[in-house]
Amino acid sequence: MAHAATEAIVHRLLERGYNVAPAAAARIAGADDPERILEAVLASVSEDVLCITPGHVEAAIDNPLVSGGDDTNYAPRRARSDRPVDPIGIVGDVTGQSTCTGEYGDFVALFRDRYDQLAGLLRGRITHRNARSLADARGGSEVGMIGMVADVRSTRNGHWLVELEDPTGAFPALLMSDRDIAADAQGLLYDEVIGVSGRLSDDAGIIFVEDLYLPDVPRTFEPNTADRHVQAALISDVHVGSKEFLAEAWDDFSAWLHSPEAEPVEYLVIAGDMVEGVGVYPGQEHDLAIEDVYAQYRRFAELLKQVPGDLEIVMIPGNHDAVRLAEPQPAFTDEIADILAVHDAHITANPSTVSLEGVNILVYHGASLDEVIASVPDEDVAYANPDRAMAELLRKRHVAPQYGGRIRIAPEERDYLVIEDVPDVFHTGHVHTIGVGTYHGVRLINSGCWQAQTDFQRRNNLDPDPGFAPIIDLDTLDVKLRKFV
Repeated sequence: MAHAATEAIVHRLLERGYNVAPAAAARIAGADDPERILEAVLASVSEDVLCITPGHVEAAIDNPLVSGGDDTNYAPRRARSDRPVDPIGIVGDVTGQSTCTGEYGDFVALFRDRYDQLAGLLRGRITHRNARSLADARGGSEVGMIGMVADVRSTRNGHWLVELEDPTGAFPALLMSDRDIAADAQGLLYDEVIGVSGRLSDDAGIIFVEDLYLPDVPRTFEPNTADRHVQAALISDVHVGSKEFLAEAWDDFSAWLHSPEAEPVEYLVIAGDMVEGVGVYPGQEHDLAIEDVYAQYRRFAELLKQVPGDLEIVMIPGNHDAVRLAEPQPAFTDEIADILAVHDAHITANPSTVSLEGVNILVYHGASLDEVIASVPDEDVAYANPDRAMAELLRKRHVAPQYGGRIRIAPEERDYLVIEDVPDVFHTGHVHTIGVGTYHGVRLINSGCWQAQTDFQRRNNLDPDPGFAPIIDLDTLDVKLRKFV
């Protein structure tokens, strides 16, 4: 009965245009005279208040014109005072830092920074020389090189010829098909940075590769965990505005977040594509239930009002959102951010690393997963197993290694797409399928979607996983999949 009374208070406040913290709703429902307290709260809060908090309720009760008794039946869902002072930290945000103009020098700066960052991860593992000095080396000597993949192709005999480039020039390397490293050669992408070691040919014109090194995640990596039991819901690809948006599934998810079972869930991280967008692909106008992109965001903001008011929300944009398409994508403009301010969310760039209670979560929408799945020959790297593609990005330590492919990359002075520090959790979306795994200690989560199968997906034989909410225990990194369809 108490839970039903609390839910009734929540719905009544939502009807009046207010979000409400579960603790506040419980306080009102548990009072001796809930109707009197509810009206007192509504009369006392200012018009710009978006969420009714326990503080608003207590202030109304303490008002001598309202209070006539000592209401003590108050059991909060969670207390913010129990949380760390700064539970959320964000790094890697390009918002307000973009410098690119599209000039030649911007591209040079981007690739030089990429090389410097990734070469720095490899230098301690390989004795290397630059391309210029290799040209003067003695034939038959043992050498190593760190370079960016400028070209990779199969020879007539099935070997792999890789042209590596560093700031001093380029040098060829041959990977023999009978070596274990041949499998790594097949998965190389243009513009990723690798290291090789081996022996120079007699004429010193090519390296016969014996070992290949990727920046990768160290096998000794041990992830951070929270020092208390607390959970985060990791979702993406809501696609509000699409005719296929699953509104009932979202309503069920929101209702669940108010339930006792969801009490440990204190964070909600959304990895892009909050809305369906407009003009994203040809003929999209036929798939839209809401044709104006700002109206789509206003509708999404209404949906955010349904989740608990004390839930900390972090969100990044995706390729359907109203930001620049080139990555890294800055956070939403002030106009859209104001629309989404109903829940005081932390809005940051794609990608960004978000620290929740000391657990570092790399949040990336995941557009490059299409390219990895198409390029890596391993059959397990597929849309049905997006976590395998995510592992490939960790091996390369870059969320979008290949320039000039399917992904547009902005030529910033700094390459914000390098995975400089190993995250504890890697969270992506975009491909609309669920994937949960672990790679060298890093928890991998691709979070599905909230959109039923579209005509485009049906034509391309893509089967989405809609209505899932992966829930991660930040103290153990265990993941449970909650399904709301």
